[in-house]
Amino acid sequence: MKKGIHPENYRLVVFKDMSNDNMILTRSCAATKETVVYTDGNEYPVVKLEISNTSHPFFTGKLKLVDTAGRVDKFMNKYKRHFDAKK
Repeated sequence: MKKGIHPENYRLVVFKDMSNDNMILTRSCAATKETVVYTDGNEYPVVKLEISNTSHPFFTGKLKLVDTAGRVDKFMNKYKRHFDAKK
């Protein structure tokens, strides 16, 4: 690895998912102003996240399936008179 290109201020930081209050403790150099008490009883800097793997629909399995064929059929039914008149 090259010398002098990586930050020197790595420290333990908590990343907190605000949608479900899940917290992940990891090393980071992200700038933070707030702190939080983690489950181990120690206080760490916190980075607040809007979404993480514990709340994202892809990872939770609660995906909305888009019915493309149904949308096309709905469109065709809605504008059927227009297409018939054009022919």
